[in-house]
Amino acid sequence: MMSKKLLRFFTVLMLLPTLCWADVINIKQDAPQKYVVQKGDTLWDISKMYLDKPWLWPELWRTNTYIKNPHLIYPGDELSLRKNEQGDTVIDLVRQPAKAEIKISPEGTKSVKLAEPIPALPWSTIRPFIENDQIMQQVEYDRHPYILGNQEGSVLFASNNIALSKASRSYQTKFNVLHKQNEIYDMAGNFIGLQVRHVANAEAVDADLDNQRLIKIEDANYEVQRGDRLVPQEDNEPTSITLSGATDQRGFIIDDLEQHRLLGKYNVVIVDLGSDQVSAGMVMGIYAQGPNIIDDVTPKYKGENNPLANAFILDSDIIQPALKIGEIVVFKVFEKASYALITRSSKVISRGAIVARP
Repeated sequence: MMSKKLLRFFTVLMLLPTLCWADVINIKQDAPQKYVVQKGDTLWDISKMYLDKPWLWPELWRTNTYIKNPHLIYPGDELSLRKNEQGDTVIDLVRQPAKAEIKISPEGTKSVKLAEPIPALPWSTIRPFIENDQIMQQVEYDRHPYILGNQEGSVLFASNNIALSKASRSYQTKFNVLHKQNEIYDMAGNFIGLQVRHVANAEAVDADLDNQRLIKIEDANYEVQRGDRLVPQEDNEPTSITLSGATDQRGFIIDDLEQHRLLGKYNVVIVDLGSDQVSAGMVMGIYAQGPNIIDDVTPKYKGENNPLANAFILDSDIIQPALKIGEIVVFKVFEKASYALITRSSKVISRGAIVARP
């Protein structure tokens, strides 16, 4: 049977977002009456310009029936606020005619490229951390061919180096070179997956070999090592993202991409929620919970004098409420975990912080 103290803990965790925050649309007092979208804007920045809760952005468009997707905003579009018949503030959009950019190749071929919507998040901040970076299962990582060495007996390789690798089962000639950076575990110590970093590109070199393959290292961002894996190149850059607020999802920050102990705004973190629980664009609040308090003649924090003493939760322990200290936006989702960007932080954030409804 679950102890009273453990039951109290889960009750506090379940009620925590509901007790403190409800999804009410409040337009900021300093929100512009009119705004023309600029190249370089992000949807997140514009949403924050109008709302304290940017994930409620689609609600501002509820009476604008000709806008099918409020997440697709283009440079040149004009946004304006107005009151509807019910007295609610809503947003209107004057869309500029679609512009096309015509490019002529050296061979004289014309290509037409339509204007692209502004991105949801500042990819310039995220890209150095997530370009082809992945969370993979060990069996998936092991199935890819790996780098063996080179004629000079080097253990590290850089751009323009020629190296020998195991032969690939794929007929592709262009690869991402991936390095196993870290093993990821949840708060209970269960293995989640491998944090895999994209360290370079590689291209196959023609050679008559049976079980090996010569490759040329290209565009190395980090040193390539023996054992690094060769994975066929794919375009994995995030595309359109729809902002939404988490509802009953709850998890923890279990790591970050640089293995820092203390985190803040614009750090990229790993949360223990996978593709069956979250999606790209989901906004979550970050909550911190202080140590339990032993309610005695002289109140003490749990383990204050001796970290090994009072290891079990007693009925006299007081579980502190979890307080909101920031927000994240999930932007890349894997089977058992996800990458998220810290977009707000009022305190230093570390592993073990709770993520839940914003």
